[in-house]
Amino acid sequence: MRFDGWIAGLGTASGTRVVLGHWTRSPFGPFSDVMVEREDGHRQLLAPSRRIADFIAGTYHFDDVEITPVSVRVEAARWTVAAGPLDLCFTAGRRGLPGLLLRAVPAPLAARPAWTAVTYLPARLLGVRTRGSAGGGRREWYGALDLRPVVSATVLRAGRDLGPLAPVVPPVRFGFGSAPRRPSLVRVTTTVATRRPSRAETTVTGEGT
Repeated sequence: MRFDGWIAGLGTASGTRVVLGHWTRSPFGPFSDVMVEREDGHRQLLAPSRRIADFIAGTYHFDDVEITPVSVRVEAARWTVAAGPLDLCFTAGRRGLPGLLLRAVPAPLAARPAWTAVTYLPARLLGVRTRGSAGGGRREWYGALDLRPVVSATVLRAGRDLGPLAPVVPPVRFGFGSAPRRPSLVRVTTTVATRRPSRAETTVTGEGT
């Protein structure tokens, strides 16, 4: 299953960290979701439908899931996000050398899981992993195509300002990949391989259809 879009990861002075997934193409059609880890370690998923929430929660780890509309508006470098109790506005800065190099990678190459073997070590220097085991017996690969810093952000939870932009510290614990320590906006192709069902599962599914 392949997802094309953007991931933004940022921290706040209060200790809350936020990861936005904005997917322009996916098996579920275009959608956005938000993962939030509070300062006390509580992990929450904000997703626009039960079907999408079930898939994401089967791949990552959360303490609770909320089904709520997730809207994203992009105006040049400014992104505005509304997701249930969370309101987020951030600005992406000019890309540096890593972003320029990633933009030179052909999209079909970046989408190949084998390409992550090349980018794995550079990604580890940023504090992230490009491949690994996910939940539900799945495996996942991230192929980056662009990288821009997030230079300013405002995050409100239930109307309360969570403080100025800060590094993503400690790392978020939704899955193996985390997010760069420096607040960032990454264009990415994510590939998720679901496990093959056992013969018993196949039989039960067949009887129910």
